[in-house]
Amino acid sequence: MKMPTKRICLWSGPRNISTTLMYSFAQRSDTKVFDEPLYAHYLSRTNARNYHPGADDILATMENDGKKVINMMMGEHKKSVIFFKNMTHHLLDLDRDFMKNCIHIILTRDPVEMLPSFDKVIKDPNIDDVGYALHTELLGYFENAGIIPIVIDAKKVLLSPEKMLKQLCDRIGISFDKEMLNWESGARNEDGIWAQYWYSNIHKSTGFLPYKAKTDPFPERLKPLLDKCLIHYKKLNSLSL
Repeated sequence: MKMPTKRICLWSGPRNISTTLMYSFAQRSDTKVFDEPLYAHYLSRTNARNYHPGADDILATMENDGKKVINMMMGEHKKSVIFFKNMTHHLLDLDRDFMKNCIHIILTRDPVEMLPSFDKVIKDPNIDDVGYALHTELLGYFENAGIIPIVIDAKKVLLSPEKMLKQLCDRIGISFDKEMLNWESGARNEDGIWAQYWYSNIHKSTGFLPYKAKTDPFPERLKPLLDKCLIHYKKLNSLSL
C-alpha cells in the first residue's frame, strides 16, 4: 500500500537559513525539494519586481500564476516527502485551503542579525519585505484553521544541527537521516535562478555553518524597522523548538 505523500512547507523570511535547510532535506533519498516556487507569483503582483535582483529572469522562467503553482505543489510527485522552501510574503492573497494538507515549519531569525544582512542586497527594506509581521499573521491563520505549525529559530539550529534536525524530523513524522548534516559544495539543480545574488555562502558550504554572532554595530537607520520586527520575533521565538 502506497504511503501518503508528506508535503512540508517551510515558511521563512529572507537571509535566514532556509536554503541551508533545503540543502539538508535534499540529501534524503526519499525527498524532493523545491526552491521558492511562489517567487514569480509574488513579483508579478507587487512592486518588488522593481528592486529584487534578477526579477525579470525570475518572471520569465517561472510560473507567474500562484494558483497553478499550488496545484503543482499538491499534485503527484515521485518521492514520498516533498519539501517546499517558501518565503511567507510570497503567499499574498492566495487561497490557503491547501495548507490543511501540508506540514508547516515557520523559520525565524533574530532581526538584529537578519536586517543588516538583508540590507546589503536590498537597501532600506520595509516590514513586508522581511516577513516578521506576516509570520505572526500566519500563526493566527493556523490557529483558526486548527493547524499546529512547527516553529524553529535559525540560531538554535546552527548551534545544534543534529539535535534540532532530530526534533524536527520527529515532529514531521519521518526518521532522521545523518545524510542531512552534510552535502557537497557548489550549486544544486533545484536552486532558483536568483542563486547568484543570494547563495554564495551556501555554495561554499558542506554542512551547517557554525553560528557566529554579529559584531558590527547595528545601522541606526534600520532601528525603526528593528523595533517593529522585534515584537513579532519575540512571539515566534517563544514558540520555537
